[in-house]
This record gives sequence, structure tokens and C-alpha cells, in this order.
Amino acid sequence: MRLAKVIGNVWSTIESSSLDEFKLMQVEAIDNKKDRYIATDVIGAGIGETVITVGGSSARAGISQSLPVDATIIAIVDKEEVEEKKTM
Repeated sequence: MRLAKVIGNVWSTIESSSLDEFKLMQVEAIDNKKDRYIATDVIGAGIGETVITVGGSSARAGISQSLPVDATIIAIVDKEEVEEKKTM
């Protein structure tokens, strides 16, 4: 699982018919701003939201094993709490 921020929508006029019912979103990994990828949105995330994505076979598990997807948005993050590192 990875934390990412939704940065845009992706539209495609020609795509696999198995993707017709899903939105495609461009996301940017929180831990590496240079890592951008397309994720299938099954929960209705919007631009600017922090989300949790899964990849590989986990990306297909919640939808259908036959879908040609590599990343799926599975949750919208409401709150994130991170312990601050102390420096000496």
C-alpha cells in the first residue's frame, strides 16, 4: 500500500471495455513526488485528496482478477498522524 495525492483525471476515448465503469486518476506518491502513476478509482476520490493505493495483483483483487490494472485507489485518507523525529 502507498500514500498518494490525486493530482488529476485521465480520460481515454479508446480503452478496454472492462474499464468502462471506472474513473482513471493520476496520482503522485507522497514519499516520492517524482513518482506519478495512473490508478483505477473504485471509491470516488477527487483531485487534491490523499488516498491509499495498492498495486500489482492486489490492485485487481478488490475489483476483478481479469481487469488490466496495475494500481487501484482503495481508500481516502481522513487524517494522518506521523511521529516527529527528534534531532540531537
